[in-house]
Amino acid sequence: MNLKDRIDSDIKAAMLAREKDKLNALRAIKSAILLELTKEGGGGELDEAVGMRILQKLHKQRAESAAIYHQQGRADLAQEEEVQAKVIEAYLPARMDAAALEAAVIALIGELGANGMKDMGRVMGEANKRLAGQADGSAIAGLVKKLLGA
Repeated sequence: MNLKDRIDSDIKAAMLAREKDKLNALRAIKSAILLELTKEGGGGELDEAVGMRILQKLHKQRAESAAIYHQQGRADLAQEEEVQAKVIEAYLPARMDAAALEAAVIALIGELGANGMKDMGRVMGEANKRLAGQADGSAIAGLVKKLLGA
């Protein structure tokens, strides 16, 4: 079952269970998917990589919004954003821990033969392709910078 079909069936289940917060998050995902499909020229299939990118973007937006609401002392709105982020996170692949991420980046640097900051763009491009959905882009960038700068 592809992502769009999973979201549709989960929306129905959330409606029947009267889970308002989950339903709001699922509707946001569906809206972003439909927007992407219409942007590409109409009712085609959603590529898995594009779906993961959409989910990552939505998750990051919710996390950033929650942080802003916490800074402003709006715990009620922050909690709503955090709940939606957890729902979206359920559709993302498991995140890598720091040790696994470092090992993957070290292996990638060795594979590409990168040996300085001049190769950062090439390493980042490949790392973002291979580790999409498994690690945050800023974490990857910081690690690549640290390893290539050393």
